[in-house]
Amino acid sequence: MRDYLLTLCVTAAVTYLLTGPVRKFAIATGAMPEIRARDVHREPTPRLGGIAMFFGLCAGLLVADHLQNLSSVFELSNEPRALLSGAALIWLVGVLDDKFELDALIKLGAQMISAGVMVVQGLTILWLPIPGVGTVALTQWQGTLLTVALVVLTINAVNFVDGLDGLAAGMVCIAAAAFFLYAYRMWYGLTIEAAAPATLFAAILMGMCLGYLPHNMHPARIFMGDSGSMLIGLILAASAISITGQVDPDLLEIFEGSTKAATHAALPVFIPLVLPLTIIAIPMADLVLAIVRRTWKGQSPFAADRGHLHHRLLEIGHSHSRAVLIMYFWSALIAFGTLAYSVHSTSMWIVLAVVVLSAVGLVLLLLPRFSPRAPRWAQAVVPPRYRRRAYRLRTEGARAGVQGAGSDTDTDAETASDATAEASSDATSDTDADAGSGSAEERDHEPVPAGVNGATAIGHRSRFSDRSKAGARG
Repeated sequence: MRDYLLTLCVTAAVTYLLTGPVRKFAIATGAMPEIRARDVHREPTPRLGGIAMFFGLCAGLLVADHLQNLSSVFELSNEPRALLSGAALIWLVGVLDDKFELDALIKLGAQMISAGVMVVQGLTILWLPIPGVGTVALTQWQGTLLTVALVVLTINAVNFVDGLDGLAAGMVCIAAAAFFLYAYRMWYGLTIEAAAPATLFAAILMGMCLGYLPHNMHPARIFMGDSGSMLIGLILAASAISITGQVDPDLLEIFEGSTKAATHAALPVFIPLVLPLTIIAIPMADLVLAIVRRTWKGQSPFAADRGHLHHRLLEIGHSHSRAVLIMYFWSALIAFGTLAYSVHSTSMWIVLAVVVLSAVGLVLLLLPRFSPRAPRWAQAVVPPRYRRRAYRLRTEGARAGVQGAGSDTDTDAETASDATAEASSDATSDTDADAGSGSAEERDHEPVPAGVNGATAIGHRSRFSDRSKAGARG
């Protein structure tokens, strides 16, 4: 475990330290595309964060190769080299896309070729465990097609969810943490050496995301771009392929006794074998809904829009940070709930905890639909946003009266002014709310401030009025 933690920390440190220089490089090379209709941020923000993440991957693999307990992974398996080859290819294509905006079909072809490169070097699905049947060996073509499909689906699911500051990196980090715990349990607890590469990949992926997140949290100073989102999606898929297609289920001794008994005994084991699909359940659902939505409208499945799950969270009234935290919550609930069930499938407390937390998540999800107001007796102790308007007016009027006690006329005028300002503020907020509920097309054509600081605040807030000020700060 110490070696894995050391690898994780080195990967995170290299990624964190390189992200700052990479941001300056992206600004210098003009890798800051104009605001698109589907974007949430309102100021041009540099991309190419995937460069720092890729060098973090290289540093993690290099350190692991020189550690005594992890060097055997490179000696007994070719999977780390296969991962690095596929990651380098998809990363190069992502860098070009961040700079020159490549066509979607070109990126899709690059994803398939990257998956093929890993398959050629041995990182492929060899068999599938099926409950009630046992281990089913796959032909070379079946394994190749299934591997390529899993890689492409995972990459695009992560790419689709990369729409808010810190969202994709945080969700993948949660997924990698849950996957690391499961893979480490198979490798160390069940002494299955074939699970060692997947454990290493998950630890490195966590380090990449943790090192990048401080620069990408709201307001983000840099975006990972496709060079980062496709890279972490490929590593997540490679971890799933390694542990699902390379680990022999017979080593788990789950196919003993009758077929029915073996099926029930294998249930908690089969669930984590598809853990990467469950931990990206939300991005995968977003991907499927986007394809159906665009096809239903007669559009291309690759056409961008503002109908993703994170966009809808913003539309119903959640702030940027709250929308990201809600997505984190659901990802962690699905990932760690599945992991806990795989360890103690007979415990009803796990099911009860998941149900209770799901109810809490639904309440948080619907929170903007409610505008709670404290009772009259609690007006003085609750935050101002929960106070009734009449109480706020009365309090501000009394405060104005104390400050202007020397002149009754001034006091009345000041109180009236405060009341007028409050009413004007309420009217303005109502107008803004109505405007916010308008069509996405109308909001997309709002004037965009020209800043380069990397903030991605929603609305009309802008820290700089011109590019010179922004450049001075950056």
